[in-house]
Amino acid sequence: MQDHHASTTASEPTAVHADGMRILWDVPIPMPDGITLRADIFLPEAEGQYAAVMSYGPYGKGLPLQVGYRSAWDRMLAAAPDIAEGSSGKYQNWEVVDPEKWVPDGFVCIRVDSRGAGRSPGVLDPASTQEVLDLYECIEWAATQPWGNGKVGLNGISYYAINQWRVAALRPPHLAAICVWEGAMDRYRDAARHGGIYCEFSANWYGRQVLPLQHGYGERGHRNPNTGELVSGPETLSDEALAASRMSRPSNDVLSRPLLDDYYREKTPDVSRIEVPLLSAGNWGGMGLHTRGNFEGYLAAGSRQKWLEVHGDSHFTPFYRNAGVQLQKRFLGHFLQGRDTGWDRQPAVQLHIRRPGEHFTIRDEQEWPLARTQWTRYHLDPNTRTMGRSPCTGTSIAYDPMGDGLLFKLPPSAQELEITGPVAARLVVSSLTADADLFLALRLFDPDGKEVLFIGSNDPRVPIALGWLRASHRKLDVGRSLPYRPYHTHDEVQPLVPGEPVVLDIEILPTSIVVPPGHTLALNVRGRDFDHGLGDAGLQNAPYAMTGVGPFRHGDPQDRPQAVFATENTLHFEPGREPYLLLPVIPSHAA
Repeated sequence: MQDHHASTTASEPTAVHADGMRILWDVPIPMPDGITLRADIFLPEAEGQYAAVMSYGPYGKGLPLQVGYRSAWDRMLAAAPDIAEGSSGKYQNWEVVDPEKWVPDGFVCIRVDSRGAGRSPGVLDPASTQEVLDLYECIEWAATQPWGNGKVGLNGISYYAINQWRVAALRPPHLAAICVWEGAMDRYRDAARHGGIYCEFSANWYGRQVLPLQHGYGERGHRNPNTGELVSGPETLSDEALAASRMSRPSNDVLSRPLLDDYYREKTPDVSRIEVPLLSAGNWGGMGLHTRGNFEGYLAAGSRQKWLEVHGDSHFTPFYRNAGVQLQKRFLGHFLQGRDTGWDRQPAVQLHIRRPGEHFTIRDEQEWPLARTQWTRYHLDPNTRTMGRSPCTGTSIAYDPMGDGLLFKLPPSAQELEITGPVAARLVVSSLTADADLFLALRLFDPDGKEVLFIGSNDPRVPIALGWLRASHRKLDVGRSLPYRPYHTHDEVQPLVPGEPVVLDIEILPTSIVVPPGHTLALNVRGRDFDHGLGDAGLQNAPYAMTGVGPFRHGDPQDRPQAVFATENTLHFEPGREPYLLLPVIPSHAA
């Protein structure tokens, strides 16, 4: 790695004094291969040495959230007006910290445009190893600047969280802590192929959120209202030049790679190598992308000092509202600034226990999954379409995988029932073809039979939990599988014999719900994405229909040809192989 100790500030721009900060726009950060990345740096007015909070990504360091994502900004402020307190909002960008809220507390905020994005030249290659190496260099560069105290922390949502897992595994010497807020960890399982099924999100995301911010997009795109400069400039390149300066679409790479190979392994870090203190903040409703990574990353990380926090609500509101900012500041203030923030008394696990109506109770725990969990099998009954404690056999049930599937309900409870933890299902399934895709949804219905939905990270109406598995990917990694969390190898295709049943162990992502008396919990077994049947939520400027899974859809005909996946599937109930749902029941006295 490059030696930054000889770095000087001679080439840095002159500081602009505004809104109680010293701001350095477009600061050059040299990379070992000669490329110069560009960063915006927000410092306290007083000279000194400060802890740095850094983010590195492709979303344009000069693009304020209210300019690039106006409808999301308006929805966020309507949901949480406290976000606007103490800030003009002029410098608040998508998925990174607001410097007006951090700099007064003695932090330096650094935003780096990733290679080939925004103001940084180079080849655009999102989520590449090169980006992770660049971030390593940026961390070490920041630690040696005269305004730095030698400690750098990372903080941010989504993209700005995913790359934290990866760079921390490289152990940059001056990386002092990471705050991974809703960040996937396993490229294959968390993001690209859910249960082996191709997720269409990356194709939509790349064209909508990345390409319009490629370096050289120039005059086609936005200007930074704080500087008047082009967000993705300074030059404006031709379409041909832009195409020559980026790698292939990530979605093309994923579509052509149905099995887990070196492409995915390279993008999935060995988090056991992470040593720095970490805070992993997940979202119960982020099921299509990040939820699994926050749990799995937390559990597997090698850090001796690590914490898990899990909340609900949208993808960005919990990060920006006062409670979220204070949580982040207590964590980073403790490890970057050495202040007594009370973090030494923070519980190892803090959960927002969910109830209908977006009601949450914050509860402190000491481990995940919870030690007092009563792992309970609820067996599917083919005769009554219910679930109960005794194994059930009976006539098999055929269903149309392109329809709404099968629904198995628990009897309404006379008292509260808390489900908090990982969920799994064992099903016995056959198909008329050589494969079948299983989509599982854990759903809740009120006493009148109306479905209870929740605000998700990327869709305002989501079910309790989701799970997926392609039947030909049913092979388990026996060394890593747990009864409540099946772990599939995805390293070979095991075709079905038409009409012959096979056992499928299916991971359903961790969740939390306190089922009120009279409500009904149900398992929906489907052959396509969950759809609540209420139509599109109709959010302004949403680039996709919101019908329960947001942009995390699985309908690409190349991956799911109708001839294979649209034919009849059958659920079997054989003696000795009775299907069941495994639920993490938490004793009622602890609710």
